[in-house]
Amino acid sequence: MTDENKILAIVPARGGSKRLPQKNILNIAGKPLINWTIEAGLGSTFINRLIVSTDDSNIADIARSSGADVPFIRPDNLSLDSTTSFEVIEHCLSWVKENEGVEYDYIILLQPTSPLRNDKDINNAFNILFDKNAQAVISLCETEHSPLWSNTIDEDSSMKSFLKPDINKTPSQDLPKYYRLNGAIYICQTKALLREKNLYLKDNIYASIMSKKNSIDIDDQIDFDLAELYLNNKKTK
Repeated sequence: MTDENKILAIVPARGGSKRLPQKNILNIAGKPLINWTIEAGLGSTFINRLIVSTDDSNIADIARSSGADVPFIRPDNLSLDSTTSFEVIEHCLSWVKENEGVEYDYIILLQPTSPLRNDKDINNAFNILFDKNAQAVISLCETEHSPLWSNTIDEDSSMKSFLKPDINKTPSQDLPKYYRLNGAIYICQTKALLREKNLYLKDNIYASIMSKKNSIDIDDQIDFDLAELYLNNKKTK
């Protein structure tokens, strides 16, 4: 367990969602989507406080009933499609400093659209952070398909140069592994974050690898249905 007031978890959950209206509080496997992330964060042995940053009073009420802290309602100008994660984090850090006189050494951003990310995934990322004496850790997962098998195509859909000759002759199992950001976990030293204004720091940043299943990020109905299938299966075991 870390010292008090050292690590702050921030769960960004605005009310607007175009593809899945009220996505963050849709019922999935028996509870609102955001609850899965709140429970994972509260279950971590590293996190001292978990704040949900939202512009929606309904989301705020659900978050509070799940054990999260919602000390403010995020202003509308920071709840737009164009609002960045950094702006949400900066606002939260400024609010707790100005209103409570509290500062945190590290923040972890936990997006509610990753309901299969659990406390073990979070703890593993923190272990990497402290073992490496890192300033930031970001979660990744292996890509579903090698990007070497991808390319753009022109207007006539010709695939003449779609694959490089050496790639075309290489069995898929012999291609190098590639990883992608999965959006589930972003840990950053607060001072470095505020200095660079970006969660993806220039230096001293490391990866925490998660499984593909736990990396499911809900963006549309297909993602939602797949996540619910896994969550229901998890509940029956």
